[in-house]
Amino acid sequence: MQPCRSTPPTCHPPPPPEQLAERMGITLLKLSLDEVVGTLPVEGNRQPFGLLHGGANAVLAETLGSTLSALHALPDRFPVGLELACTHHRSATSGVVTGVARPIHVGRSTSTSEIVITDEEGRRTCTAKLTCLHRDNRPG
Repeated sequence: MQPCRSTPPTCHPPPPPEQLAERMGITLLKLSLDEVVGTLPVEGNRQPFGLLHGGANAVLAETLGSTLSALHALPDRFPVGLELACTHHRSATSGVVTGVARPIHVGRSTSTSEIVITDEEGRRTCTAKLTCLHRDNRPG
């Protein structure tokens, strides 16, 4: 495994097929120690009333925040989600939403990120906060 601090886009092998982020259509656009940016299509991720499912926001937020934590923690430590909180401000009904994860705190044993999700008009649809625990070894 290559150190993420030196080459973020290639710090780990690609995930195996059929992972949740792939199934939901999440695309990572930017990987850096300062921010991770990704998109999620609304189509295919709606709840029964036609709005983007709140759980889809949570998956996008955790994907981006966990990736940001991994860029900081790997290869010495392995990040796992500890707490995720999402506040849904407005609904999205079409197009894509974009999430931007930025670090609030990065330490040896934990990291916390704020993830802001916006619609295609740039309106904030969700604000999330993810805290990850940095373990000494990979779980499982």
